[in-house]
Amino acid sequence: MRAKKARRKGLLIDKGLYIMMIPALILVVIYSYGPLFGLVMAFQRYDIARGIFGSPFIGLENFRYLFINPNFPRVIWNTVFMSAMKLVFRFIVPIIVALLLNEVQQIRFKRTIQTVIYLPYFVSWVALSGVFINLLSPSDRFVNEIIKALGGEPIYFLGEPKVFPWVMIITDTWKEFGYGTIIYMAALTSIDPSLYEAACIDGASRFQRAWHITIPGLVPIMVLNGILSLGGLLNAGFDQVYNLYNPLVYSTGDILDTYVYRIGMQEAQYDVATAVGLIKSGVSLVLVSASYFTAYKVADYRIF
Repeated sequence: MRAKKARRKGLLIDKGLYIMMIPALILVVIYSYGPLFGLVMAFQRYDIARGIFGSPFIGLENFRYLFINPNFPRVIWNTVFMSAMKLVFRFIVPIIVALLLNEVQQIRFKRTIQTVIYLPYFVSWVALSGVFINLLSPSDRFVNEIIKALGGEPIYFLGEPKVFPWVMIITDTWKEFGYGTIIYMAALTSIDPSLYEAACIDGASRFQRAWHITIPGLVPIMVLNGILSLGGLLNAGFDQVYNLYNPLVYSTGDILDTYVYRIGMQEAQYDVATAVGLIKSGVSLVLVSASYFTAYKVADYRIF
């Protein structure tokens, strides 16, 4: 009884806060949960003239069509490969940069570098795509001019299927690693300075201090970031790929998100596109749930 009264009293005290949440909840219901009704199209032969209620129900036929489609396994592989490589580079590069910055003694120089590497994180791929298209153009542009000056042949970075995925991986790492570096730099502040002082007295070099003190101090946040990032294994970056790819690199650059957009919005196969999106959402749900559960077990991470 006392617990119920205390809970009821807490609700009355926070009544104003709950009222303020109502508009946000309404927006979530309308824009996040309302569209879920459209998933029924994945099980229909959708006709835009008849609508959802008039289109015939065909069960799993759209899913069967996808799995016999020779392009679908290729799209899955492109998505997993590109996303996995991005996760690996996003994990490794920020750690290396944070360790290097941690050894810089001049505070002003360190802060300047942190700001410079963090800025690309806030620039959209719509803007950056134009920059990279110009830089990587095979005809008299900056990167290929350097290659020719070194005696090499110009490379069509955005038109060569074997090169395109690595261009996506490297440019994504360049844009995102500043954010990860800031996280690891913040984690470094929790390491006890007396450990470094004791190591210096014992004659430890900078490398030894980094290996035996800095890196072990970063392990918890490294493990947590690594585990949580697994939930995004099927998110290879629609905005980046869509703004930089072209039909020449569909064989290696087409990912699930661009495939859904192309067959749904450009070819008007709304039912098949919905089926692809449903498959991706289901797999992503499993991956996110597994990553959060693993993070809770390994690093005692809690959402609330």
